[in-house]
Amino acid sequence: MKKLILLLLLLPLGLIAKAQEDSLQANRYVMRATLYGAGFTNILDTYLSPMEYTGPEIRILRESMRMTKLMDGNVSVQSMFQINLSLTDNKADTGSEMAGMVNWNYAWHYQFRLTENLKILAGPMIDLNGGFVYNMRNSNNPAQARAYANLAASGMAIYHFRLGNYPMIARYQANLPLMGIMFSPEYGQSYYEIFELKHGGSNVLFTSLHNQPALRQFLTLDFPVGNVNMRAGYICDIQQAKVNHLKNHTWSHIFMLGFVKNFYLLKGKNKVAMPAKVSPY
Repeated sequence: MKKLILLLLLLPLGLIAKAQEDSLQANRYVMRATLYGAGFTNILDTYLSPMEYTGPEIRILRESMRMTKLMDGNVSVQSMFQINLSLTDNKADTGSEMAGMVNWNYAWHYQFRLTENLKILAGPMIDLNGGFVYNMRNSNNPAQARAYANLAASGMAIYHFRLGNYPMIARYQANLPLMGIMFSPEYGQSYYEIFELKHGGSNVLFTSLHNQPALRQFLTLDFPVGNVNMRAGYICDIQQAKVNHLKNHTWSHIFMLGFVKNFYLLKGKNKVAMPAKVSPY
């Protein structure tokens, strides 16, 4: 009888320990994707030119997702790193601009599992951006720096389905900046005045929806090819702002293709295959 009582007392403790172990293991399961893409961009920066410049853009994207122990293991974290480069011309073919941007996002998503195949994710995101626009025609003020950081809202829908016996995963994601800070010279102010002459001015500005109505959207489709998981995607990247009486925008439409890996991180950074049922994606 005493053994039975002892067993009944220890059983809940064992179940709790097992749940904690499963939660600890679940946050070691990682989805990682690398995509390469090309597309079209439209750039305007009135600090450099009143004209729009259009042309091709190339982009690399690296993404990872994993579950955490937050909120009973229902929160995932997403890290997304992008770098792009474009070479554009104005409509009159009288000038060219080169532009580049590095973007890093880090988001926390609460996962609402609506059905076995459909998940809705929502949560806050940190959005950091840095880059440049260089006008090859200008001799005075030939370049403009881009630097801004945002607190954004991020939402995602992930749907698992099959075409016959062919498993596929569709994802739509939208990231909307809500507030942040941005660097910008004042209208008519040169970088020489800012950094060499140390002339004061409003060069670090508060941004929100009223002066930075931006939106990044992702549409992706995962599908297996043999033993390899492929991902095809489309990015609609709308970045724009109006600060210090200057307007700028970068509107990009990019088609992406790459690879997806799902694995479990062991101690010592070893990796093993990840069961689908615990995938953060």
